[in-house]
Amino acid sequence: MIERYTLPEMGRIWSEENKFRTWLKVEIEVCRAYCRRGEIPEEDLRNIEEKANFDVERIKEIEKDVRHDVIAFLTNVAEYVGPSSRFIHKGMTSSDLLDTALSLRLVEASKLIQARLAELLRVVEQKSLEYKNLIMMGRTHGVHAEPITFGLKFLIWHDEIERHLQRFELAVEQIRYGKISGAVGTYFYIDPEIEAEVCKNLGLKPARVSNQILQRDRYAFFVSIVALIGATLEKIAFEIRHLQRTEVLEVEEPFGKKQKGSSAMPHKRNPVLSERICGLARLLRGYSVTAMENVALWHERDISHSSAERVILPDACIVIDFMLNDITKILRGLMVHPENMRKNLELTKGLVFSQGVLLALVDKGLTREEAYRIVQTNAMKVWEEGVNFRDALLRDEVVKKYLTVGELEQIFNEKRLLDKVECIYQRFFANRT
Repeated sequence: MIERYTLPEMGRIWSEENKFRTWLKVEIEVCRAYCRRGEIPEEDLRNIEEKANFDVERIKEIEKDVRHDVIAFLTNVAEYVGPSSRFIHKGMTSSDLLDTALSLRLVEASKLIQARLAELLRVVEQKSLEYKNLIMMGRTHGVHAEPITFGLKFLIWHDEIERHLQRFELAVEQIRYGKISGAVGTYFYIDPEIEAEVCKNLGLKPARVSNQILQRDRYAFFVSIVALIGATLEKIAFEIRHLQRTEVLEVEEPFGKKQKGSSAMPHKRNPVLSERICGLARLLRGYSVTAMENVALWHERDISHSSAERVILPDACIVIDFMLNDITKILRGLMVHPENMRKNLELTKGLVFSQGVLLALVDKGLTREEAYRIVQTNAMKVWEEGVNFRDALLRDEVVKKYLTVGELEQIFNEKRLLDKVECIYQRFFANRT
C-alpha cells in the first residue's frame, strides 16, 4: 500500500533526494558560520555555495566501497566543489549532520501532519453540529444501553483530536533541536557558537547538552504521540466498522459507483478503508516500541538505533499522513441512515428507558432494591414474551400504584434527551481549549 502512496509532499520530504539536499543545507550553513568567524576564506565559501551538489546514484556507488553513507556523500560533494571542499564538515562528526538534518525533515513533515489534523478537526466539528439532534441507540458492551445522539460521538472525537493537536505541538518542539558539538559532544574541535548560529539559522534550537547524538527520548516521544493519534483514528474507524455491520447498518463508508466489495459476492459493501486504518494503527504502535528501545545506547552512542530509525521515522510520518487523509475522506463522505437508527432504537420495545422508571419509583419512596426488582421483572417480560415494555408497566398493579399514565409517558419521551445534549454542546464550545 505504501508503495502506491499518492500524497506526494510527505513522500518528497522522506525521499533520498531531499535527505541529501537537507544534509547539504546543514553543511553549507556550518561553512557560512565558520566564514563569518574568519575561519573559512570568503572565496572558498562562495565556491562551496555555487558548486556544492550531489548525485544520489553516485553516492550509492561510492558507499558500496566505503560502507559509510556520510563519507560517500562528502566524497561526492567534493567531486563537485574541488579543493574548497576541505572546509566542509570541519570539526563535525557524522551525527552532527545526521541528527540536525533529521530534525529539519521531521519539523517539515510535522507541518503536513498538523495541517491534516486541523482539517480532520474541521470535518468532525461540522458533523457534530449536523448530527447534534439525531437520536440513536447508545451501546455499552456492544449491548443497547440508553439513547444518545450521533452528534455526541463526533463531539467526543472532536475533543480528542484537539488534545492531539496540543500533544503533537509539544512533540514537534521536542524534536526542533540540532547539535554541532563534535565526536562526543564536547566541542573539542568546534566552537559552541558555531552550533548556536547554525541552529538559529536553520530554525532549530541547540541541545543544552549532547554526546555524539541528540538523545533518543525526543524521537520516542514524537513517535509515541504519532501512535496515539493513530489509536484515535483506529477508534473512529472501529466505530464505523461496527455501525456498518449488516445487523446494525446505521452508517456506511463512502462507496464509489464503480467500486466492488468482493471478488465472489457482488452484493458486498465492506468497510475496507476503516479496516485499513485499524491495521495501520497497529504498525504505528510497533514503531513506538522500537523508538523507546532506541533510547538506551552504549556510552556516548552506538548505531543500533540508526537502522531502525531509517524505517520508523519516515514510515511513522507517512503512515499517519495517509491515515489522516483516509479518515477525513471517510467522515466527509459518510453515509448515514437515520431510519435504521430509529429501527434499532425501537428494537427492544422501550427497554432503553428502564433507568427512568427505576428512578421514578425511587422518587416515589421505594427502596432502590424494591424498584429494581419491579422494573427488572417487567423488563424480563419483554425479553421472554415479546411485549412492549411500557405496556407491561401499565398492566403492573404495583407500578400503577406509584406512577400515572402521564408520568410514564414523560419517562418514555426520548426528546427530553435533546435538552441535555444542548447543555453539553454549550459547555463544550464555551470551554474550548
